Amino acid sequence: MELQRREIEILKMCQHPHIIRLLDIFENTDYIYIVMENLPGGDLFSYLEKRKFVVSEKRAKEMSHQLATAIYYLHSYGIAHRDLKPENILMSSDKDDADLKIVDFGLSKIIGPNETSLDPFGTLSYVAPEVLLQKPYGKEVDLWSLGVITYLLLARVLPFDDEDDKEIARQTIQDPADFSFHPWEKVSKAGIEVCQVLLEKNRHKRPGLEKVLSMEWFAEFAEAKKARTTQGEGSKFQAYTLTTPESPKIQQDINEVL
Repeated sequence: MELQRREIEILKMCQHPHIIRLLDIFENTDYIYIVMENLPGGDLFSYLEKRKFVVSEKRAKEMSHQLATAIYYLHSYGIAHRDLKPENILMSSDKDDADLKIVDFGLSKIIGPNETSLDPFGTLSYVAPEVLLQKPYGKEVDLWSLGVITYLLLARVLPFDDEDDKEIARQTIQDPADFSFHPWEKVSKAGIEVCQVLLEKNRHKRPGLEKVLSMEWFAEFAEAKKARTTQGEGSKFQAYTLTTPESPKIQQDINEVL
């Protein structure tokens, strides 16, 4: 119940085109009913599975950028998702160019700038090394998960995977990600660099999302970023979070919830 209420409170805060929208809440003595927008495209894993995990690098870049801007938005509010994986990302439709949206904030937590957590939350294959090592961690765990998902989009396989859970954990903690097999030879150097920096084992050396979003691989989105930038305080926040309301109706729905 505590996790459910935490999820509701976080969803009330979120207004972003790549985070699911909370529309209404009903509660009685037995149940809590959460009304959210309909996303008929299924989850990202199913989206990839239908395409035999083959998407173009351009499409992988688009999806990775959408995820990165949504995570930047969450982190700007101090929110760490802590369970980012394809099953917790829904598609707006079944079309090839469908937008994606982050869902399932049941394990999310608000972590202050100088705070850390020790909660053993996350999903094996996507969880950061520091969580497996039971070391204090911050919002950087989401960057690791973003790196794993981006790697999957480009390589069609997970960077750390095995039938044995202990081996997955060992690989995550000890082994560097492998970029020596097909189709990595067809991936741009800039795409590989994004995966490498996100999959940095040392959380203190993992770059912030602002730096990641400024990397060469995402350069084509620079003009859109500039168009959203306004002068004065908060300009970078507006540029990276893409918080422009999608329509007056959506803004009305959000205002009613808040």
